[in-house]
Amino acid sequence: MTGTEICALDDLDDPGARGFTLDEGKSRRDIFLIRKEGAVFAYLNRCPHANQPLDARPGRFLTMDETQIICGGHAALFRIEDGLCTGGPCAGQRLEPIAVDVVDGMVRIAD
Repeated sequence: MTGTEICALDDLDDPGARGFTLDEGKSRRDIFLIRKEGAVFAYLNRCPHANQPLDARPGRFLTMDETQIICGGHAALFRIEDGLCTGGPCAGQRLEPIAVDVVDGMVRIAD
């Protein structure tokens, strides 16, 4: 999976977020990318509270003001920069980060 290209950096709004599915079958992973002030962050699309996707409304990962990640199922709030839950039923827990980098304008799974 290392080195797998996910999307072009230009495909992400700044700020903005998009969900992606990597692989299929048992190795399938649903992730989402966030672009904020030029930086790209990636997390597994799973709320640590209920082990459900964060985007109850498909593709909706950010609060209305695009400053935090929100769980559509429980309204838990997470910091974009490190996935720490700052409010809601999983306060103090974190989203599972996915290491990514940008190479030649493409976001990919980091080595």
